[in-house]
Amino acid sequence: MSRTTRVLLSLRHFAVTWGLPDDFGGMTNVIFRRSAGFASVGAPVTVLTFDDRLDTVDAVARLRQRGVVAPGVDVLHLWDWLAANPLRPTARTEDLPFDPLPAENSDGTDARIVAITDAHGGVRRRERRAPDGSVLQVDRYRPDGSLLASDLRDTDERGRPGGRSVVVCGPDGAPVRGWTTIWGLYRHWIDVLTARKPSMVVVDSKTAARFMHGYRRDHVAVVHVVHSAHRSGDGDAGRALKASRRSTLEHAEEFDAVVALTERQRLELVADVSPAAHIVAVPNAGAFDALSDAPVERDADSGVVLASLTSRKRVEHAIVAAARAGARLDVYGDGPERAALQQQVAGLDARAAVSLRGHRPDASLAFRDASFSLLTSTSEGAPLVLVESMAAGCIPIAYDIRYGPRDIITDGVDGFVVAPGDPDAMAATIADFVALPERKRRRMRRAARRSASRYGQSRVTDQWAALFDDIVRRRWPVPATERVRRRARSGVRVVRSRMRGMRRRLR
Repeated sequence: MSRTTRVLLSLRHFAVTWGLPDDFGGMTNVIFRRSAGFASVGAPVTVLTFDDRLDTVDAVARLRQRGVVAPGVDVLHLWDWLAANPLRPTARTEDLPFDPLPAENSDGTDARIVAITDAHGGVRRRERRAPDGSVLQVDRYRPDGSLLASDLRDTDERGRPGGRSVVVCGPDGAPVRGWTTIWGLYRHWIDVLTARKPSMVVVDSKTAARFMHGYRRDHVAVVHVVHSAHRSGDGDAGRALKASRRSTLEHAEEFDAVVALTERQRLELVADVSPAAHIVAVPNAGAFDALSDAPVERDADSGVVLASLTSRKRVEHAIVAAARAGARLDVYGDGPERAALQQQVAGLDARAAVSLRGHRPDASLAFRDASFSLLTSTSEGAPLVLVESMAAGCIPIAYDIRYGPRDIITDGVDGFVVAPGDPDAMAATIADFVALPERKRRRMRRAARRSASRYGQSRVTDQWAALFDDIVRRRWPVPATERVRRRARSGVRVVRSRMRGMRRRLR
């Protein structure tokens, strides 16, 4: 067993995200694949979620049934966990405002009390809202109806957002612990789960990263993964950080490491954030089991797109490019742009060639039969669809955007990279690829599969183990006296082993 694997096994592992949407995409897939890689070598992972979802347990059960959540990977939801695990009391709650909501609005004000029920009709949350709809208070309940927590958000002046009091209650509904920020509760939960044991926390969600960059504990190392482009504007050097990334990346040095998914983004992060930040590149791992044996024979003009139907994905460019190249295209995904895309298909008179297939959990299987895939986003982190497409021998044709395509694809060898935002250039590339002799297309498919192997689970897990080893060396260096003791113990074990071998030979 290598030292890096031993380090992986010596730690408790947590992955922090915000929630598990039903139609989750790349980032959530990455979390579970990375966690499965750790678990496969004997290092269990607990995924932590914090959102308001009321059916997380059922959702996780469905994901396990689909094979998304692997053995050795657990998922805990903050509010479900608190409902089943009472916190130890503290006297601090005596100083915090605590005013639980009644079952209905009876205070005579124009604020509204709204009840949110679970699938069984039980009230799990009540919200007090101002006339403008802003939330002033949230009370949460256990499945048995007892008060779990009361979150006041207008402690400075009743009826106006400002000031906060978050109080968690015991099974009897009495306060046991409280905080003046919700982040205090989130951090306390992680304190309880890590239990003062050496732990590694990987933060994927940019929402969660906002409260995790200030989380410093002697026994916990925190790593933040940047899953998307971090620069505003067109991404040129010197541009400011995106507003959604600024509050986190301006404090990048507070993480034990910041992980970019590509070398290109790593270099740009080095230029954009504090020089004290520790920034490394670790790619996402792909899931290739159902793709690597895809048939070689396929219709040359069949294309596929896997993307959420949002403005950032620019699926309309893919539709235009395929229509102009005279190719067939299946689009898998859903989102707010669906109706507009349907109108576009009708306007291009391309209904016979372009099909919007909607969201499908197993959409990646479409790469097995398609000849090429298209990626037309404005920006990405390191799109797994490229790697999955290549693993199936489906040739990717992608805009040269930040980040991913240029790092993953060798243009003209295992895929194509075209000018960003230019559907005409993409259409010409599709036509050129379809016109290639079959032997050249087969050569590209073989090259694409070889390139995808760089992103296999075991290889990526090894890179994570090496990163954790480096962090452990920096965060928890072994004193010189302990190193001497370890070497001495190791030497004694070697001598004893040799003596046992000699005795066996003399018998």
